[in-house]
Amino acid sequence: MSSINDVDQRTNLAGTNRLELLLFRLGGSQLYGINVFKVREAIPCPALTTMPNSHPVIRGIASFRGNTVSILDLSQSIGRRAIENPEQSFVILTEYNRSLQGFLVSQVDRIINISWSEVLPPPSASGAGNYMTAITKVDDKIVQIIDVEQVLSEVMNIDVAVSSDLAEGLSEQNAEDRKHILVADDSSVARNQIKRTLDQIGIDTTIAKNGKEALDILKNWAAEGLNVSEHVSLLISDIEMPEMDGYTLTAEIRKDPALKDLRVLLHTSMSGSFNESLVRKVGADKFLPKFSADELAAEVQALIA
Repeated sequence: MSSINDVDQRTNLAGTNRLELLLFRLGGSQLYGINVFKVREAIPCPALTTMPNSHPVIRGIASFRGNTVSILDLSQSIGRRAIENPEQSFVILTEYNRSLQGFLVSQVDRIINISWSEVLPPPSASGAGNYMTAITKVDDKIVQIIDVEQVLSEVMNIDVAVSSDLAEGLSEQNAEDRKHILVADDSSVARNQIKRTLDQIGIDTTIAKNGKEALDILKNWAAEGLNVSEHVSLLISDIEMPEMDGYTLTAEIRKDPALKDLRVLLHTSMSGSFNESLVRKVGADKFLPKFSADELAAEVQALIA
């Protein structure tokens, strides 16, 4: 089994369209997965201190290496029954959207290394409220990859409002020459957050649900005879997406003569200084961690100005 702490090994996966998933269970036989890039460590659940008036899925707080971290019951967060006997369970300590949080799970299974091409969007029949961002297969068993951004948005109430002065100023700049941006993200919550931010500053959007879909859109525009870098002012792409990740998407764009001049902003919940070097490696213009509406609005305006 791969080591969660082997950062160099995981970093080398970038641009190869591969990922590592930490597999776990939530009180049954069903396997779930989370990208190892976002995992600090997985440990037996420590003693938890309950907090009055906290969100119902927060089972308590604990101290990890000098940090006080909220522990969310991941089973309860996705509409399942709460995990019983936390003292016999595990905590997956993660870093999303510039903050640390712990997810209570019943059992940690193993780490697997697979291609993003083996990771598929959830079936359309699964409905909008399924908390899945993707699925894959391991040993002929379905693994559900949870949309953690959706879970956190429901617990943390992330603000997507651009400050009024900034929104007004940027809207005025874009009023005469309304820009168009392509957004690629596998999380419906993230797509809505980005779209609502861009709406507030007067920018139109086209939405793609993963890197492959975004690349297909760009190539179709080029095949229609459009100058892609003039038709669309910017690509905002998540990094981890089914079928094709954001690093590979960027590398494919840079290799295509019809697309190579397109500006690319990688916008991801994966924090970490290594992302800056990876942005240069694949040829993106900028990396921005999620999610601040003001920062996104200002960065977008700087890139399209």
